[in-house]
Amino acid sequence: MGYTFDKTLYGTTFGDAIFHVTASLKERGFGILTTIDVQKAMKEKIDKEMHPYTILGACSPRHAFQALSLENKIGSMMPCNVVVQEKSRGQVEVSAVDPVASMNAIQNPQLSDLAVEVQWLLREVINEL
Repeated sequence: MGYTFDKTLYGTTFGDAIFHVTASLKERGFGILTTIDVQKAMKEKIDKEMHPYTILGACSPRHAFQALSLENKIGSMMPCNVVVQEKSRGQVEVSAVDPVASMNAIQNPQLSDLAVEVQWLLREVINEL
């Protein structure tokens, strides 16, 4: 079983891909809590060059509240990360974490049901791109 949903976008820029992913997440009730520019961080921290790579920390407040109500330590596995990375000029890959795969470690059927709901929303985001 994989742990992400992936889609490669062709004929787009890295910035446009981030814009479209963010808009699609917003349409489904997600906000972006964190934006990590990994390319910039690697250059600043260890002076290494790499391709454009950004991690978007997406959160659906309604689902997050439910999850935290069911498991108070679940915050260690939040938010739902979405990776946007440039594979080559005009080719950008978007990968979203599969919340069902991440929740397999926790034995709580109610949390599993919630993860399936979030999984469905994230699959929609990726498929729509």
